[in-house]
Amino acid sequence: MRKMLRQAGRATVHLVLAAAMAFGLWIFVTVLLITAIGTLAVVGAWLLPETVLIIRRIAGAKRRLTAAWTGQKIPEAYQPITGTVRERILIAVRDPGTFTDMRWMFAYYFYGALLALALPLWPFALVVDGVWSGLLGRDPVVLPLIVRIADLEADWSTALLKPSPKAQLTARVEELAATRADAIAAHGAELRRIERDLHDGAQANLVALSMRIGLAKRAYDRDPETARKLLDEAQAQAEQALTELRHVVRGIHPPILTDRGLVGAVRALAASSGLRVSVEVDRLEDDGLRAPAAVEAAAYFVVAEALTNAAKYSGSPVAAVQLARFKRGLRVRVADEGHGGADDNGGSGLLGMRRRVAALDGTMEVSSPVGGPTVIDVVLPCVW
Repeated sequence: MRKMLRQAGRATVHLVLAAAMAFGLWIFVTVLLITAIGTLAVVGAWLLPETVLIIRRIAGAKRRLTAAWTGQKIPEAYQPITGTVRERILIAVRDPGTFTDMRWMFAYYFYGALLALALPLWPFALVVDGVWSGLLGRDPVVLPLIVRIADLEADWSTALLKPSPKAQLTARVEELAATRADAIAAHGAELRRIERDLHDGAQANLVALSMRIGLAKRAYDRDPETARKLLDEAQAQAEQALTELRHVVRGIHPPILTDRGLVGAVRALAASSGLRVSVEVDRLEDDGLRAPAAVEAAAYFVVAEALTNAAKYSGSPVAAVQLARFKRGLRVRVADEGHGGADDNGGSGLLGMRRRVAALDGTMEVSSPVGGPTVIDVVLPCVW
């Protein structure tokens, strides 16, 4: 009985907020009329895109209200309203999201007042369910009806506010275009980094090695001791060049991923990070299946960059890494108990991580409030 009372109370609060929003929309009719008259008179046509933006904000608030009740987020798919007045008007009129929001708004004028059905049920619920459930120990009868009314309101809002397939496709195309541009930029930056590392590191060492070998050849007959010394220096130079080449190779695709797999590579990172890192693995070692090489590489670099940032900036000696396999992808979660405040523009490498993840159509969420903790949650889609 108490549990159902709490649920019915939450449902009533939800319906009260919904009714308040519906009442606000009735007042908003005045704005719609002014916009319609101004658009027909041409001189007030600039009001149209501004009104559409207001409607988007109202619909967004309703999406959040509905998601708070259902626990399921309702996606948005809008074209950005930018450019000249004429361009803004055309975008506002042609955007499928405008039709979706207007359809919901006009329907909401009628079903937004479902509170009127729920409030009269409370006296009956207190009497009927008080006796039926409180005294006889039976399941409540009237209180579930209040919850069902809130569910009905949320179901209608979800159905009406969900973007059309055309709008979702348009938003998806724009998202892929943006991630493609980021992937190209990241690829170009990676090529420049490899070129710089080869030019400044391995190539310089190989040039010095060639010079020392040439000097040793010329000094071999007349000064064997100097030649031996030059050859020793040449050997050290060759070893340094090999080290530089290994560094470049690790930046392209770490060999440890090929040898030990993602779990072994991440555990090696944790051991060498300078932090006390716990590694939790879920279903990645069950049947020997491995994610595609690109996905493993992205996950590895995310963990490596996140642990490097934690060691440099967090001030915490402890971090945790979670690797989880699910039906259609791989989840990577890195957390530390530091002082937080991580920012994409703060030079902490988060932007590079986002680009690497976006290139694989993945998602990355960062939670780092001031005072901590910092949690980086990455989802990489793949087929197992």
